[in-house]
Amino acid sequence: MIKPPRIAPSVLAADFSRLGEEVARVEPHADLLHVDVMDGHFVPNLAVGIPVIASLRRITELPLDCHLMTLNPDRYLEALKEAGADIVTVHIEVFPDPADIAAQARAVGLGFGLVINPPTPVQAVEPFVELTDMVLVMSVDPGFGGQQFDQTVLGKVERLRKFIDSAALGTDIEIDGGIDLTTIRSARDAGADVFVAGTSVFRTDDPAAAIEELREAMIV
Repeated sequence: MIKPPRIAPSVLAADFSRLGEEVARVEPHADLLHVDVMDGHFVPNLAVGIPVIASLRRITELPLDCHLMTLNPDRYLEALKEAGADIVTVHIEVFPDPADIAAQARAVGLGFGLVINPPTPVQAVEPFVELTDMVLVMSVDPGFGGQQFDQTVLGKVERLRKFIDSAALGTDIEIDGGIDLTTIRSARDAGADVFVAGTSVFRTDDPAAAIEELREAMIV
């Protein structure tokens, strides 16, 4: 069953010169914070590492949802937990059989999820959904913010929603990439629970108001 919608502002779009301020502005309105961790290999970009996650943990009580766009995320699970991460999501493209890394994440006390890129068929994750707390459907190619939403992934969200509901699982469906006032309603209607919003929140004059507008756009 689809859950109440949750908004996860992506700190990748925040102004890192005043990150504490940026987080404080959205904290009363957000449900969790989305943190992109990139190694420059799996995706052609470098971003947020362990020290930044530890800094975020000191300034917010929001759950930290860490999306690991790396080739060896299993090496960092314990460090991520110590830094304050709450859940990690890893790419099915990196771990076609994620049973071991799911167990490792659980062993150190992390929530666990899988990520699926736009070209990857949803069937790749279906055998492993029961291992997860969350499946993250990428609606852009991972690695950079500000990209246009890929409407074709909505079919994946719909299929995952039916699969999760038919199996009576509690797994969340998260969607990331191009989420704004024009796309969030279709993503919600397809069955998503958690909405990652970066540019459409932090690159506005009033990030708090932007979050509330996103919520309203789902019910208009």
